[in-house]
Amino acid sequence: MEHGSKRGSKDGSDGLHTPPRSAVRRRFDQFAAEVAKFGAVGTAGLLVNLLVFNLVRGTTDLPVVRASVTATVVAICSNYVGFRYFTYRDRDKSGRTKELTLFLLFSAVGLVIENGVLYAATYGFGLDSPLQSNVFKFVGIGVATLFRFWSYRTWVFRTLPAREAVASAESFLEELPKGGTIPGRRNQRQRVG
Repeated sequence: MEHGSKRGSKDGSDGLHTPPRSAVRRRFDQFAAEVAKFGAVGTAGLLVNLLVFNLVRGTTDLPVVRASVTATVVAICSNYVGFRYFTYRDRDKSGRTKELTLFLLFSAVGLVIENGVLYAATYGFGLDSPLQSNVFKFVGIGVATLFRFWSYRTWVFRTLPAREAVASAESFLEELPKGGTIPGRRNQRQRVG
């Protein structure tokens, strides 16, 4: 077999028909970084939520679920700042009104999920001690967090299509052999001239 007609790379993969391994790895690394940043903001929000919940519950006569809703609203406000300016700072910023509206809508659904768990435990099963309330508040936050992560990354903080295209093109260019041409194709200079 001639050297010029040999297809594929040293590792046996055909660069023209399979995505480069580093592109998959890069997407995984980007997703892992997003999850870590979401988790950092979420952890801060969790601490704000539980602190305000226990503060309101301990210093006022509000019923447990109302204290929880108050704490959740405070955490939602702090989380928006963290998500917009830390986790998703590289995402599309052109439609802030729509973004904030969707954020509040999905946050309200998360609030219902989170406090629905606490409501069921408190009023459905009579589990109302401070420890039980904190445990079920924490469980509700966990369930709502899964929903929020999905909805925020899918609908609220949308990826810029151009940014993804550039990242994909950059990963493709990194996979090219020395000289910057795809085997069997002419490079730009050859086409122009």
